[in-house]
Amino acid sequence: MRRRFRSERRRWLRSVLTVPFYGALLGCSVVCGGGMKADAQEGEPRSTFQSGESLVVLPASASTKPVARNSAAKMKILTEEITSQLRQRKLDQSLLQFQNYTGYQLNLSTGTRHVNEVTGNCRLSWYDSLMRNPLTTPAESEAFTRYLFESLKNENGGLDRTMAMARSKMDVPLKTKAGIPFDRESDDPLAFVSAVLERVQQSHSESLAPLTPAELSQLSRELYPLLVSQNDVGYTLANRGRGRKICDMLEKMDRGAIHDAAEVMMPLSDKDFLERLKRIPDDTRVRVAGVSGTVVKRIDTPSGSIVIGGRGPNTYDLDAMSDVNVVIDLGGNDVYREGTVSLDRPVLITLDLDGNDSYVGSKPGIQGAAILGISMLVDLAGNDRYQAKDMAQASCLGGAGILVDHSGDDRYSGFRRVQGQAFAGIGLLLDRDGNDQYHGAMWTQGMGCPLGFGMLADMDGRDHYYTGGHFICSYADDEDNPTPGYEGWGQGVGAGLRSVASGGIGVMLDGGGDDIYEFDYLSHGGGYWLGLGFARDFGGNDQRVGATVKSFSGGRRGEPSFQRFGMGFGCHYAAGFCFDDEGNDTYNGTIMGLGHAWDASIGLLSDFSGDDQYRSNGKTTQGNGSQAGLGILFDYDGDDRYRNHSQGYASSSISYHEMPHCGGNFSFLIDHGGTDGYGSRVRNNSISRRGSNGGFLIDRFSPEVKAKPQTTSNTNTRRRTATTNTTQRNSSRR
Repeated sequence: MRRRFRSERRRWLRSVLTVPFYGALLGCSVVCGGGMKADAQEGEPRSTFQSGESLVVLPASASTKPVARNSAAKMKILTEEITSQLRQRKLDQSLLQFQNYTGYQLNLSTGTRHVNEVTGNCRLSWYDSLMRNPLTTPAESEAFTRYLFESLKNENGGLDRTMAMARSKMDVPLKTKAGIPFDRESDDPLAFVSAVLERVQQSHSESLAPLTPAELSQLSRELYPLLVSQNDVGYTLANRGRGRKICDMLEKMDRGAIHDAAEVMMPLSDKDFLERLKRIPDDTRVRVAGVSGTVVKRIDTPSGSIVIGGRGPNTYDLDAMSDVNVVIDLGGNDVYREGTVSLDRPVLITLDLDGNDSYVGSKPGIQGAAILGISMLVDLAGNDRYQAKDMAQASCLGGAGILVDHSGDDRYSGFRRVQGQAFAGIGLLLDRDGNDQYHGAMWTQGMGCPLGFGMLADMDGRDHYYTGGHFICSYADDEDNPTPGYEGWGQGVGAGLRSVASGGIGVMLDGGGDDIYEFDYLSHGGGYWLGLGFARDFGGNDQRVGATVKSFSGGRRGEPSFQRFGMGFGCHYAAGFCFDDEGNDTYNGTIMGLGHAWDASIGLLSDFSGDDQYRSNGKTTQGNGSQAGLGILFDYDGDDRYRNHSQGYASSSISYHEMPHCGGNFSFLIDHGGTDGYGSRVRNNSISRRGSNGGFLIDRFSPEVKAKPQTTSNTNTRRRTATTNTTQRNSSRR
């Protein structure tokens, strides 16, 4: 069946990709890298770099390496390297063909069009722009993640700017309603909470207004089973036809109103405001059904009830408090059970101000998560435990789910669609401090699904992230290239669903500390099926383990250790980015990772400093483009080691697309600084052709080695792998 599909697709491509059409495309106004000219030869000395405010060229006596003071300047160097080398090999027109071919393929499936498995619904315009401009996309992605992180560093007001950035990338109109003013010195904080609750309820109603009662009833019944519980693979749904109809309904929602509701809640998470709430006196006592322990006040408003718990330990059975929309707890080691947010109770805000708290439950839509609702959970202090199953911990299906934890060593454990996952809405998990642990099985930790902006941001601490280890991977029974392992789908991944919808935006940010990342298939800074994914770590000596070490339950893995698509990958008309700013880091994997692009995609792994180890043990890793892809690994500074033989290797074989119309494969490994070691045995301070003409390994400016004219070698050698004997052209379409 798959071979017949490919044969039919090739015939279709030949019928539409005509020479006159591409002649017109090559004359279009899309600019590739500011205009490239073949004005240098590959054997010439090192390219010169433009000096600017953020670039300093050291004297030859000290170093010949251009020194970049910030990450933006380093990305400029990357862009200049790529454009310069393409000119020298006279590949600038080939990359322009790749660029225009991708754009043409996107045009075929816009709107309600459906070409093979590619659908045009839920398509984001920012995604479209990035895919059509591959040479500017890496720098724009670096700036996007940097600006997000800078905004989040502000504990008072930072989330407002973060949400404004998310709005701009999600095709959501600018908000038309002003925020609710609050005077931190004189205004009553409880009156402000009441005003926020009223506005959130209004915005929620507006978000659902375009849907009919029958559509709302259907969404309420079908969202969870169709999008969560019926599925054990990440790339599509068990019921694709029904899923497409559900996505069509979700597209009708007023997503601007969803963002309005999320943004109006953001001041409730500001640290100064929470400190004001802590001063509420607890000298009164009332009784509230569903609460054991001290309750000091209950406020009934037209928009819902507000309950304030005392400073001792309390237990809140939140589902037994269905008429309560806001819970404020002043302190103590508390327990929060369940707390579902759905059309039955569409708004729930929980503010806990102190104590080592436990949030436990098994129902979907809890712990700052929502299904067609709006939810926020804020915890100011303490070592907290979040334990759930599906759809929890800052996740949403049609709505907004926000979780902010300000301090403490916290543990987050869930199963599917948890820890900053969004489908048709916003899912944001922000942990500001502490040594934290995150554990999930699939669709986790900064996962952006159709029409979704999902983000996990951990600002500091030595953290441990785990996604995968439970569901057998969808490649295990692949007739072309079966590989073992588990589904992953997390840690900064934006993904669509095959035959259902285009993807969203997934972001994972970590601010500092020596972190450990465990992840299985299609995880960690990646895009899949017309989606965008971003992962960035700003400091620390980090370990990207690759395949999870143990099973999800903590026992021995039932599958061999094998990781496919990870650490800066794009797969099937998608783009993914992995950045690391500081530290001596390790990158592990097996195949198709570490700056890998597959099938008209873009993949980038960029490490800006440190002595790093790239330990992937299979093929198509470390800066590889395949099946008409642009794959890049860029390391700036440090003595680095690259295991295996596939650095910057570009195969001449393309079976998914017609040559020369698609442009070819483009593979770049670019290393600046240090004395480096390569498994492919290329030399420091040289430029090597790797495989086809589109394969580059560029090593520059090792200070320990005397500068000499760069050499060009042709290292088109057969690659070896310890994990598979199949050839690249036989890899799976999935």
